[in-house]
Amino acid sequence: MIGAHTDSPTLRVKPVSKKQLEGFIQVGVETYGGGLWHTWFDRDLGIAGRVMVKTEEGNFVQKLVKIARPILRIPTLAIHLDRQETFTFNKETQLFPIAGLVAAELNRTGEAPEPKTPEPTAPDRSDTPNTPSDESFAPLKAPRERHHPYIIELIANEAKVRSSSIVDFELILYDTQPACIGGLNSELIFSARLDNLGMSYCSVTSLINSLNSPSALDNERCIRLISLFDNEEIGSMTAQGADSNLLPSIIRRLSVIGSGSDQTDTAYEQTLATSFLISADMAHSVNPNYAAKYENDHKPEMNKGTVIKINANARYATNSPGIALIQEVARRAKVPLQLFVVRNDSSCGSTIGPMLAASLGTRTLDLGNPQLSMHSIRETGGVYDVGYGVQLFESFFEHFGDLEGKIFVD
Repeated sequence: MIGAHTDSPTLRVKPVSKKQLEGFIQVGVETYGGGLWHTWFDRDLGIAGRVMVKTEEGNFVQKLVKIARPILRIPTLAIHLDRQETFTFNKETQLFPIAGLVAAELNRTGEAPEPKTPEPTAPDRSDTPNTPSDESFAPLKAPRERHHPYIIELIANEAKVRSSSIVDFELILYDTQPACIGGLNSELIFSARLDNLGMSYCSVTSLINSLNSPSALDNERCIRLISLFDNEEIGSMTAQGADSNLLPSIIRRLSVIGSGSDQTDTAYEQTLATSFLISADMAHSVNPNYAAKYENDHKPEMNKGTVIKINANARYATNSPGIALIQEVARRAKVPLQLFVVRNDSSCGSTIGPMLAASLGTRTLDLGNPQLSMHSIRETGGVYDVGYGVQLFESFFEHFGDLEGKIFVD
């Protein structure tokens, strides 16, 4: 099995996002995960996500949308107005993107500015004749009231529905600049969300490649499986996260396939005991500007192969039997590997590996391709490491059945 996650730190549109200040239209956002939020300033931002729409039949359906043009931007303050040595800001008051000018929107719609009125007082309902009908009653304000109407129109156009049919949405911000190949010799990848779409891509591609031959499964006694989870960046404790019962329930159902009636009761436990999980999450490449932050003998380099992550305090699930297995898998694929531990005076991140190892009791190893600027809006990876990762995982799928019975641990 290979497990990875698909989410990345981002900014999400708030349930009530309509803001207006000093002649600017602004959008309220909240932070998702532990991003390097200063990198989101002065970037060309679009929005994408899920929209819930009410159909003419009265059903509620999901639509995926992506506004692929820059409509938002978080402006920095000019250095002339604040000469601070370290760039600091308040995430609640100074991280709101601007979406345009109030005057421009009024010109577009032909509306007059809204007059400032005092806060309304609660009405006297003592003589209210009747309550509104079921059709007219709205428990929440309509999306056009909670968000800027033009943004709702853009979303509706993208979803190919009427704006009045939009019930709610979950939208995130993203950098509209596309990924590209960089470096003097085109050896680098400059992209958003390499953590962890990079390892998700390697997982999917390797599974497909491992089945290229028509006879790929002729003598296969194992099930080849990948599981791509959401919400790793916020702890994984969701219905679609790695700390849910998603993977255990799938394995439980798969474990009874082909088992005899006398083995059904323990098929799940036997499957876990003979399985192996690779937790695939991007790793840290050495940063030449901050080399002192890395342990001297464990400085992964870009385009030198996938990195095995090790931590004595079980922040990663790697152990020696796992290293023995993956090293033989890599030898057969003829791809290099690297080792990584953090300094004793440094904090250490974690992955879905330890939590899945604890919940399943399955042998687990943590690894990932090296990258720079993890959790930035724009990250850097190695071109050749993508190929190394795909070849390593493909070899894992093809050879695990043979290697599993050759590793003995008392």
